[in-house]
Amino acid sequence: MAEVPSLMSLCMKKVGKDILRDDLGNDLSSAIYELPSDLFDGLLMYLPPLALQKLQEEMPLRCWNGHESTNICFRNGRKRGSCGNFNTAWKALFKSRWPDLARKIQRVDWSAGVAKYESIIDWQQMYWETHLQNCIDEAAEIAVLPSFDGCLGEIEIPDTIIKCIGYKGHRSHSTCDYSKLSYHCEQFGSYARCLKLQNMLCLAETSHLLRKSRLQQLVLRWIKSTEHMDGLCQLLQQNNETLSSLEFIFCNLSSASLNAICDSLRVKDMQTYRVQHFSITNTVLERNPVSLPHGLVSFLSSGRSLCSLKFSDNRLGKNFAKLVFNTLLDASSRLSTLNLADNNITGWLFNFNQRSSTWPLPSFGLGKSLQLLRVLNLRGNNLCKDDADNLKYALIYMPNLEILDLSDNHIEDDGISSLIPYFVEASERHSPLADLSLGDCDLSCNGVTQLLDVLSTLKNPLHSLSIAHNELGSQAAGPLGKFLRTVIRVLNVEDIGLGSSGFLKLQEDMPEEVKLVSINISKNRGRLETANFLLKLMSKAPELVVVNAAYNFMPVESLTVVHSSLKVGKGKLERLDLRGNAQFCQSAHAPLFDEFQHRGRPIVILPPLPAADEPYDDDP
Repeated sequence: MAEVPSLMSLCMKKVGKDILRDDLGNDLSSAIYELPSDLFDGLLMYLPPLALQKLQEEMPLRCWNGHESTNICFRNGRKRGSCGNFNTAWKALFKSRWPDLARKIQRVDWSAGVAKYESIIDWQQMYWETHLQNCIDEAAEIAVLPSFDGCLGEIEIPDTIIKCIGYKGHRSHSTCDYSKLSYHCEQFGSYARCLKLQNMLCLAETSHLLRKSRLQQLVLRWIKSTEHMDGLCQLLQQNNETLSSLEFIFCNLSSASLNAICDSLRVKDMQTYRVQHFSITNTVLERNPVSLPHGLVSFLSSGRSLCSLKFSDNRLGKNFAKLVFNTLLDASSRLSTLNLADNNITGWLFNFNQRSSTWPLPSFGLGKSLQLLRVLNLRGNNLCKDDADNLKYALIYMPNLEILDLSDNHIEDDGISSLIPYFVEASERHSPLADLSLGDCDLSCNGVTQLLDVLSTLKNPLHSLSIAHNELGSQAAGPLGKFLRTVIRVLNVEDIGLGSSGFLKLQEDMPEEVKLVSINISKNRGRLETANFLLKLMSKAPELVVVNAAYNFMPVESLTVVHSSLKVGKGKLERLDLRGNAQFCQSAHAPLFDEFQHRGRPIVILPPLPAADEPYDDDP
């Protein structure tokens, strides 16, 4: 039976509706500001978004002393409160309309504290930005139709969206036409900081519709035609002083397009660029140009704010990668992340060793951009052992490198042997290298054994290592057991063929204390020995937080061993993934682990009940 609303709640809702009436709204708002604080604060929680917006915008300065506000900001010269009880009301409205997105936004860094994190979120800004994005997405679905030939601003927004903000009357009775996209851009465009636009919305009209916006992040999809490029460049010029992040996905960008984009990003009076993060993914570019577009060269050379550069999954060839890298060597940016993943750049550093034939680091000046590089992602680039040999010389120009991803490249044991001298030299120089990914690199047990032996003796040991998807076999268990004696915190050994004998060997060689916080042992067909390994690991690794033991062919009797391992654990475990073990099922075995919770959620992730005819296999 539905709960009967109280007289107070009915009155509050009626007031909220009356605030929006043209004939009553202003007089009523003035009276509301004189309410006692408890009634005023209670009213805020009942107001629909439009009424709350109006009340907050028009609140006199003298009234802010009587009602909570801890952070008052100014937009377009008008005072608006963004925290205190108004912010609480906006947060409630956001959570009610977009509960999943709200949970995502509120993933808190608990070391910083919840209160500190909450205080920096402007829920009013988040609400109207997300609302405007919804309106833009609806408009895109209409504008993409071949039959559409009108103005973007005249596109009607569905009633389902309009009702969410509190307008339920007849449009003809209002001086504002809430149904048009132009209204929502006019009223809420100033709240937009981050928007996603598809190609059909990249027109000159869009720049006019979003003229009040000061965009900081812009994501663009399917930009291909000259018309779209012209509209986009106008929007970029309009926001080039505030835009810090620009991302292109599924676009077709010629050299002329790249020149136009980079020219639009330049702040004219200062002849510089404000963009910090530049990304092009899944996009058609010229694969092997003789030279880079002059606009892109200028952007890479003079973009002193540039921190992150991504050319990923664009099928780029070695010439493009080589030209980008050589341009960065002499650039003046403060680049910290370079992502060239999922291209085809075999040979991009050919003969680079002739440029750096000695080990001492270059003086500050040459390669000044890469001196601050922290992350280098070369995953999935069809690199071979010769590329690894040349890479070790290029890495000299990156003395502050922390994360190196070479996964999904055919560098083999010889490639690892070429890189080992760099790892040793970097450690001697107290390099911060902490995260190394070598998954699916065609490594053998001999190559990995050599690598682990060296990594175990480094002065600055690794924090994270991945050797997943290499066919190592059970013989790798011995070297891995010794490696666990280091201070390694994150280890990924997914699908390396450990088998039952490998897990048994790991148990025998496990040290008295293991520093791991996360380990992935999935897809190793360990059967019952997987559970026995977990039992011993839990007792030796007091800081362990995440374990992935999925797809290990574990029999049902493993569950009691896993239960025992959780009992002997030190209580920090947040997630144990047991999916893909076909003899487990959530409905039958979940009650066994009900007592193990983290922040109200189950720690143990079990597979759902399999279909009756589903084959029993550990291959996902």
